[in-house]
Amino acid sequence: MFVELFDAIFGCRHSRYSFPVTVRGAARRTKAASLTGTYVACLDCGREFPYDWQEMKVVTSPERHRARVVSLAAKRAA
Repeated sequence: MFVELFDAIFGCRHSRYSFPVTVRGAARRTKAASLTGTYVACLDCGREFPYDWQEMKVVTSPERHRARVVSLAAKRAA
């Protein structure tokens, strides 16, 4: 909890990102890429974030993203 507070006050704003990287095949996926298969990295601090190609933005809430994927899968099945 202290780390999160310290990061909120003095941490990186994550305003510059790398180009999205998609992990293919049997390559080991990072935690960020495990959600969508694609991730971006902050160019200032190096932290990785999941990236959604459909919406073309960084995924900020994994729970909301999972709900969106489930609803899209249900629409395709119907």
